[in-house]
Amino acid sequence: MPNEQILHVRAKIRRLSIAEGGREGPLNGTFRPNHNFFAPEANGMVIGSVVLPEGTRLNPGESASAEVTFLCPSEILAQILPSRQWRIQEGKKLLAIGTVIELLPSPPVT
Repeated sequence: MPNEQILHVRAKIRRLSIAEGGREGPLNGTFRPNHNFFAPEANGMVIGSVVLPEGTRLNPGESASAEVTFLCPSEILAQILPSRQWRIQEGKKLLAIGTVIELLPSPPVT
């Protein structure tokens, strides 16, 4: 899609605890949740994947650094800056909160 661009960031991912309404079980490897940069009730989600470092298990209530790749509308790019937080969701269920640590260069196309 011509108005969508790929953006890579390093982020801190904080899983909600079970008491906060988070889901049970660990996350590891790569997962593709919904990314919500808008209000909690917003339906407009950004497509993206989260890649945890090899061997990392992210349990409820824990935080980890991860690389996140977004495919997002160009009008949102200017909003994704260091310290920006967003909602990481499975459907409408809040799974985690992401915080951008730094923007990463795009890998070369091969």
